[in-house]
Amino acid sequence: MSVLTESFRVLRYDTRGHGNTDAPDGPYTIQLLAEDVVALLDALNIDKVHFAGLSMGGMIAQYLGANHGERIHSLMLCDTASEMPTLDMWNDRISTARDNGIAALLDGTLQRWFTAPFRDNEKAAVEKVAEMIRTTNTDGYIACASAVRDMSQTSILSKISVPTIIIVGEDDPACTVAQSRVLEEQIQGSELVILKNAAHLSNIEKTDEFNDAIMGFLNRQ
Repeated sequence: MSVLTESFRVLRYDTRGHGNTDAPDGPYTIQLLAEDVVALLDALNIDKVHFAGLSMGGMIAQYLGANHGERIHSLMLCDTASEMPTLDMWNDRISTARDNGIAALLDGTLQRWFTAPFRDNEKAAVEKVAEMIRTTNTDGYIACASAVRDMSQTSILSKISVPTIIIVGEDDPACTVAQSRVLEEQIQGSELVILKNAAHLSNIEKTDEFNDAIMGFLNRQ
């Protein structure tokens, strides 16, 4: 944020079902979450934005770029994918959260989101994320997990015509380099940046390199 706000006015919001945003009954869809963004921009009288999204945020960004390109200057798709296998895996996570609470998913999530050396050496940063997970509304998580589970967006990627950068951690097991290459192949003119020694939250694990990629891209727009 400190890097972005030196040059831009930044709007950062909590997705439906997360943080301080309401968690109405689900399931949700990526389309619904994207239409929330459009409604938010309309409410704030913001005509057009550079949109950065990580993980589910990047899925929302894909939909916006394909269906609301007139509202988008550029897209930053970070540690994200256009399809998320498998159905059974997501159903298992949803069942675990429903039966045992969001905390039951904590350890597995942190293992996917950070490499082992980062978890060992940057405990304060990891704990901040752990607390975010613990305090996430369980119903909100389940509703958003359903949106990710049911997403199928590869077919719309060719409709994205705005400048796009794709950033991925080389060691991301959740949204892999291979999945990022699909985005690069399908979005004409897009560029791919692979950050070494980073997993799913590459913006936290490799902050300087991530910021350099984002700012270098934005400064070319």
